[in-house]
Amino acid sequence: MSVKFSFQLPKVQEQSGANPMSPGISMRGGNGVAVILVHGLTGTPNEMGFLANRLNTSGFSVLCPRLANHDRPLQVLKNTPWQDFYETVRQAYFKTREYSDTIFVSGLSMGALLGLLLAEEFSQSVAGVSCLSPTLFYDGWNCPWYRCFLPVVYWTRLHHFLYFEESPPYGIKNESLRRRVHDYFSKADAKNHSDIDRYGYPLFPVSQLRQLELLVKHLKPRLPKVTSPVQIIQAREDDMTSVRNAEFIYNRVSSKDKEMVLLNDSYHIITADQERGKVLDNMKNFFMRFSKQREPAHV
Repeated sequence: MSVKFSFQLPKVQEQSGANPMSPGISMRGGNGVAVILVHGLTGTPNEMGFLANRLNTSGFSVLCPRLANHDRPLQVLKNTPWQDFYETVRQAYFKTREYSDTIFVSGLSMGALLGLLLAEEFSQSVAGVSCLSPTLFYDGWNCPWYRCFLPVVYWTRLHHFLYFEESPPYGIKNESLRRRVHDYFSKADAKNHSDIDRYGYPLFPVSQLRQLELLVKHLKPRLPKVTSPVQIIQAREDDMTSVRNAEFIYNRVSSKDKEMVLLNDSYHIITADQERGKVLDNMKNFFMRFSKQREPAHV
């Protein structure tokens, strides 16, 4: 999360002749088990690419959709309600049901919350949820002190014009990757959305923080209705969201089988950071353990 506000309201136009972004990642596997991966708010399927490719190599079918309007200019994205993001995940679920009966869902940051909602709505058919750096509260060590004033901003028109600027460490502890991300964001043009497929949007609309708050408000009373197996993977040094987020979910879901894995050498984007291999191994073990309890998929 950035450390300063920007009052910039980019006058963005659709890029004529630009190559359209892919709808996401879709790869069919051979072990009968499917995993829906959900990227974070203002992010991109690319941040789930390592997990998607390695899971598919291990035999899993993988579907990582691009969330609603995450291929559009910032002025479009900033007016998108959280329900549209969730509908993207629901449609991915229905598509996956066409070829698999054993479906897991895993999401990063806000994507983890959308995954929990899916498990609550389809409790009889979602085999399990792997939550990666779940974001209920922005309370990490790099969050700006003035975030406490956001509720006041939400009740004014200001939240339609305010943006957080992305700044170091960008949720990444790995220095080499952080330098590449910094090089991108330091040159990124908010008026040109054609390059966001690499690392996401250079500005974070405060209006979308409001949507995240509304999503959290919707999810909290539904957590006790989540009965599917739940895995939570969280970095102890997460710069955006503290371990409190993982504990909050762990203590409220009604899942008989639940586990919490804490990482010691990563920040928020654990899907791409120093311990991404450890994240992958824990996810694979979780999926394999609980897929054995279900009927094989029809192909």
